[in-house]
Amino acid sequence: MTPRTLLSLAGHEPKLPLWSDAALVLIDYQNEYLAGPLQLPEAAKAIAAAERVLLAARIRGARIIHVLHKGTAGSLFDRAAWGGEPIDPLKPEAGEAVVEKSAPSSFFETDLAERLGGAGTSVVFMGFMTHMCVSTTVRAALDYGYVSTVVADACATRDLPSSDGGTIPAAVLHAAELAALSDRFAGIFSAADFLG
Repeated sequence: MTPRTLLSLAGHEPKLPLWSDAALVLIDYQNEYLAGPLQLPEAAKAIAAAERVLLAARIRGARIIHVLHKGTAGSLFDRAAWGGEPIDPLKPEAGEAVVEKSAPSSFFETDLAERLGGAGTSVVFMGFMTHMCVSTTVRAALDYGYVSTVVADACATRDLPSSDGGTIPAAVLHAAELAALSDRFAGIFSAADFLG
């Protein structure tokens, strides 16, 4: 039997949102992921895809919100240091909202929900890391009643240790997390889908 998502079984096939009705949320595109212990193997490809989507959203006048993780001074994601700064090609422009968070969910103790609006709002998510802050945020978005979409190739993650002492490659983890999100939480599309 061909696998089907819970959304499909319920008769809800995800559709691309219209930029005029959607908000674009960029999650944790910060320098910390370009070097050091959190360097992501597919960061450059994901950034290039995110740039294309961000440009399309800007041209079409979509609401754009940048979420940036705020670590403590001297630690990972120190917002006063290089690692905590936004990645150059994806830096916020004037008029684009910036939300700082201190937990994996972009909604936890932030005003992101107030900025997005009520239930039924279409939200396009993309960012780092797929299995962590992207997944946690998209799952939480369901509780707010948002209609979520994830730009798959604009997200990336890193290798993780497995429980048997081996390694789960980043590509496998990324694909598995997107499959899990597609089951109930979000439509999964590529950057090219948004540019077509």
